[in-house]
Amino acid sequence: MALQITDESFKELINDNKPLVVDFWAEWCGPCKMIGPVIEELAKDYEDKAIIGKINVDENDEVAGEYGIRSIPTILYFKNGVLKDKHIGAGSKNLLEEKLKAIL
Repeated sequence: MALQITDESFKELINDNKPLVVDFWAEWCGPCKMIGPVIEELAKDYEDKAIIGKINVDENDEVAGEYGIRSIPTILYFKNGVLKDKHIGAGSKNLLEEKLKAIL
């Protein structure tokens, strides 16, 4: 299951040794609901290799502002605390998984 990330927990998670994948979303966002199950599948498939979570931009706007999130869903891929890749909008599991594999 994808981790529910907050502004506070993000600061700790970004410094973890595992790659971090963050899905920025909101309840009212249709494309976010479409990509949600894909994020959940990736979280299950890669639970031992990466941290995969979701951050609700309506409840946690600090991190979204820091990374200039203007459209959702936006998925950011971090390794060793550094932003390595991003994807804006809905996408296939294959596309998102390829981006994740590139940072493992």
